[in-house]
Amino acid sequence: MPIEHQTPHPDWPRRVAQAYLAEARPPLTPRMAEDLLERLSAAQHGGEAPREAANAALDAFEADLNAVAGPRVVELDAAGVTMGHRSEAGRPLRTFGGQ
Repeated sequence: MPIEHQTPHPDWPRRVAQAYLAEARPPLTPRMAEDLLERLSAAQHGGEAPREAANAALDAFEADLNAVAGPRVVELDAAGVTMGHRSEAGRPLRTFGGQ
């Protein structure tokens, strides 16, 4: 069964937020972290597959801030979350729009 169709842990928004916060650059303020968790929690009820919902919420969060680059969800299932960095030209994205 593909990972995106497995039932993730019910607290996946918090798990995704913690994994994202550990690798996002620059580090997020406590208020930004709260906002991210709220967005991920809302995405949980949006009807999309959890991995896609989480990544869409992360995309929207970063687009609104226009100053943060962090990883995306690669796998999300009952065992946990695995994050991976996006890249362009084989190099990880950097913050503030640079390559």
